[in-house]
Formats: sequence, C-alpha cells, structure tokens
Amino acid sequence: MADHRNKNGSSTLNKMGHLSSSSSSNNWSLAVQRQICEFEASDFALPTGEWPYSDQDMGRLDASKDTNFYDAPRFVTHIDDRAISSLRDFYREEMAALALQKQAKDKSSGVDILDLCSSWISHLPEDDVVPFGRVMGVGMNEEELQANPQLTEYFVQDLNDNPQLSQFEDQSFDVICNVVSVDYLTRPRETFQEMHRILRPGGLALMSFSNRCFPTKAVQMWLNADDIGRMTIVGSYFHYSASWSSIEALDIIPPKMDTPKAPSIKDIFANPAKGFAWMTTASSVQKQNSGDPMYVVKATK
Repeated sequence: MADHRNKNGSSTLNKMGHLSSSSSSNNWSLAVQRQICEFEASDFALPTGEWPYSDQDMGRLDASKDTNFYDAPRFVTHIDDRAISSLRDFYREEMAALALQKQAKDKSSGVDILDLCSSWISHLPEDDVVPFGRVMGVGMNEEELQANPQLTEYFVQDLNDNPQLSQFEDQSFDVICNVVSVDYLTRPRETFQEMHRILRPGGLALMSFSNRCFPTKAVQMWLNADDIGRMTIVGSYFHYSASWSSIEALDIIPPKMDTPKAPSIKDIFANPAKGFAWMTTASSVQKQNSGDPMYVVKATK
C-alpha cells in the first residue's frame, strides 16, 4: 500500500491560475528541430501487448530492496544546470500548450501532473506561464518528497515492488513526468500500462534521461546500450505497454553556439580589451556547449 500525504493539510494546495493566449507568442516551439525520431509500430519486433524482455534484461548488479538504497535522503541534482534549464524550458513549452487547450474549455482549470520517481525537485517551470492544478509526486523517500515545494500531494511507493497506481482513477492526469529514473524500473511494462490508464486523452507521458545513473541499480540492458539504444528501450516500453497516439524521441539540449573568431595578434596589441573580451566570450560559449546530454521520449495518449 502506498503511503499518501497531502502537503497542505486536509485540502489540496491550489496553485491554479489563468493562461492567456498571448503567452504562446513566446518562441519556444523547437520541437521539430529537437526531434530525433518518431517511433512506428513497425520499428518493433512484436505487436503491442507482447513483451520481449527477459529477467536477465531487467536484472541489476544490486538486486537488494530499493527501499534500502533510497532510505537516506539525497538532496542533490543528478544532472547539470544546463540540462535542468533545458528540461524546465521543455516542460514549459509542452505544458503551456496543454494549458491553452484546457482553458479554452474551462478557464479555471490547471494542468494536473504526476511526477513519477519524484524527489525534492520536480524541475517544473517556476514562472506563471503554466497554471498548475494537482501536482502529485510518487517517490521513494518521504523527506525528499516533503521538501519538494512544487508538489501538492505525494505517495511513498516503490514502483519496483508495486507498479500499480490503483490510488488514482482512470484519466486523472494531463501529464506524467519521470526524470532520470526510467532506467531503474524493473517492471516497466506494468508501470507504463498504469501510466496509460491514468492519463487523460491527449495527455503526455514525458520520460527524460541523460547519460548518468547509479550503475548498480540500472537494469542490465540499459547499461549495455548507447544513447540511441536507450531511447529505443523507452520507446519500446511505451509500444509494448499500450496503444499510444504517438511516440517520439527528442534531444532537448539547445543547439551548439558558434565560438567567435579570435582577434588577430595585431588587434590585441592595439587594443588588449579585445583579447580579454574574446576570451571571456569564448569561455562562456565553451561552457554552454559542454555538459550533460538530455533526452526525452514523449508519448501522447
């Protein structure tokens, strides 16, 4: 049984607002540039409903109970600042579009979100662009969940022990997020089936990951795969679990910036400030272009 907590006492904290259509004037729409591929049924060996993976594929170096591993809170981030910023911008883009659709029918409605494998931070946008409704977290460590300011409620639940989300009714959420944790799921078929059940029609499931992990807790086939292989693994989880309207893989890190051309030695001698300005800018560009990759496999119900 999952342990439920409402973080605002007896009633759910209301963080809803209103989103005007003018919000869409911001140019966030980079989805076409970010898309790596869109998965089709023919990309997979078996039809939806079948399951190709063995216990060995889902095996882990550390097969002990996850409750032991996550017993102590970890108030750290598992991806760098650039990846976090990119994920937050991506969420803003996706969720703002959903909010506009919802508020066209009901101006008081917000976007209801389930953050699976949640912790002390959910990486949701912190501005007022997206009006949130219910923001539910399901995670392993209660101290981390309690410290998350964006959650309105949470359940303490080990999805590898109990992947059923029976505490939620059918079609309860607009968006389901999972940040850098899909690689730890040992029963993904059941979890992804539940995700499909509790998403509303047109809702989004957003599984994001980088190239970092706790290797002793990631499933074996994840450790054996490269980035493209891992996108395919997550895409296959969606495909085999249920019938989705679309499944696509995205790279959400902004395109690399061009390094400015260095001034000539003559220019630097004539004006040393030019050399300093170039070094400062080139260093900033190099920092922007380096760091963790960030991918999302996005499924629409």
